[in-house]
Amino acid sequence: MAWTWRFETADGTQAAPAVEPEEFTTQGDAESWIGEYWKDLLEGGAERVRLSDDNGTEIYAMSLREALDA
Repeated sequence: MAWTWRFETADGTQAAPAVEPEEFTTQGDAESWIGEYWKDLLEGGAERVRLSDDNGTEIYAMSLREALDA
């Protein structure tokens, strides 16, 4: 199974990531990657991210801005 991130601006428009993600074979790998690069992504214009599996099922969405403010 493959896991992918979608990057969005604050209004939900798709954004190009400041750091190009690799292809993830596990959810844990995808989550570890976002944990490592979320600040770079936020600085590059992505405000929100969505994680989906290779069936297109959205697993969850989160705000990078809220993570910064936490």
